[in-house]
Amino acid sequence: MWKNDISRYGLISIVLHWITALAVLGLFAVGFWMVDLTYYSQWYRTAPYLHKSIGILLAITICLRLGWRYFSPPPNAVTTHKRWEKQISSVVQGLLYIGMVTLFISGYLISTEDSRPISVFGWFDVPAAGALFDNQADTAGLVHEYVAYSLIALTLLHGAAALKHHFVDKDNTLRRMFGRKP
Repeated sequence: MWKNDISRYGLISIVLHWITALAVLGLFAVGFWMVDLTYYSQWYRTAPYLHKSIGILLAITICLRLGWRYFSPPPNAVTTHKRWEKQISSVVQGLLYIGMVTLFISGYLISTEDSRPISVFGWFDVPAAGALFDNQADTAGLVHEYVAYSLIALTLLHGAAALKHHFVDKDNTLRRMFGRKP
């Protein structure tokens, strides 16, 4: 089953979801680690290169995911979900997308202030916009940092809610994201 139906997610949605989750967590971990690297570290150039390359690929994945969501809408909410749970779920999911897009834009502004394109694993280059405003890299860097922490907090909330539905409510919320029938 490739597409979503009214009761569960299809394979494409599931794969895009878990790729996104792993990439967000991995990029946060690498970003957290690399800000303390010194010029003499062997990872000083490699870590940012990997971070940028994976970040661009994640941005493409999110565009695909949003397109797929339009083409194959998500399943209906589990009938046992309360109204407030559905509302909070929608808000958190919206904020997750807004956070990721904000990270992509701020990361791009940090990386291209010097007018150099971003090379994605040597496969292709993303053209640079150059300096668009004063202190662009510093300002975008602060936005990038604070939004990254916020995104991780929302990701943990999202994961905790899924576990709550699975272990406390014993409903099918989490099973659906693994492709299981309700």
